[in-house]
Amino acid sequence: MKEDSRPVVGITIGDPAGVGPEISVKTLLEDSIFVLCKPILIGDLGILRETSRQLGINVEFRSVNSPCEVKGERGLVELIDMGNVDLEKLEMGRASIESGRASIEYIEKAVEYALKGEIDAVATAPINKKAINMAGSKYIGHTEMLAGLCGVKEPLTMFWVRGMRIFFLTRHIPLIEAIKAVKKARIIDMSLRVREALRRIGIENPRIAIAALNPHAGEEDLIGREESEEIIPAIKELQNMGLNVSGPIPADSVFHQALERKYDAVLSLYHDQGHIAAKTLDFYGAVAVTLGLPFIRTSVDHGTAYDIAGRGIANPKSLIEAVKLGAVLSKVYS
Repeated sequence: MKEDSRPVVGITIGDPAGVGPEISVKTLLEDSIFVLCKPILIGDLGILRETSRQLGINVEFRSVNSPCEVKGERGLVELIDMGNVDLEKLEMGRASIESGRASIEYIEKAVEYALKGEIDAVATAPINKKAINMAGSKYIGHTEMLAGLCGVKEPLTMFWVRGMRIFFLTRHIPLIEAIKAVKKARIIDMSLRVREALRRIGIENPRIAIAALNPHAGEEDLIGREESEEIIPAIKELQNMGLNVSGPIPADSVFHQALERKYDAVLSLYHDQGHIAAKTLDFYGAVAVTLGLPFIRTSVDHGTAYDIAGRGIANPKSLIEAVKLGAVLSKVYS
């Protein structure tokens, strides 16, 4: 009998009051993911059964005690049942201590299994920052929690959409502060981290494009001096260090060039610069990847969508893509 070499991907169902349970069930109805991996949900059987009932689909659930027991058969939804949701108290579409606590417990259990080597990658459905805060979490969000649980100081976020990879010099800070953060030393440090992250997923000498900050890359200081004063000096120093770095390339063309495989990755200088490019290209297909953890973590690129929770209309594409990408990257991640 041929040995089953498919990796095991653990899927946390996210905030039970959001769309996480719905997209988790829908994802495991997608036959194509079983070609790449053996998926296992980490959540609550009660909310998942109620979700399948609301969706009007007949799902066969199988609770297991360990990911090592997963069969990975099409048509079978296997899960670790945490049994931590009281359906009578749960209010869909609303942040609460209960939903936040459940979200946290799913993540903690996934990390436990991943660190023991029982799952090869973790794919996460969305949690709600307010809910986990209400539940007493000391972490502001998903990535920070994963880093803390793994003892990792500063993991790196990569966006993946249709093969295009985007990293971020800055993320969740005001735009005016992001502009001030475009400094030579920061660009050099981040570019080195990007190269290392890409090497960990099998790209030995990655071609990295640095996006420009100003229109037309500053047009030789006519419309901004950040390129000449900070970005270009950083790129020259990186090139002298042996990195395959290009730029600054105007933001209105660099992502298109990366999509055409001219570059292996783009370093976006601020949150929306990269997010707009990714989400305009494929809003539901974008996947966030956390690199630098002891295991691969992928995630949907959307929130809990409380406004449509429980209505059966949530699109599972981002989670489907996250599971697939997690399976693929887990085989090359080092």
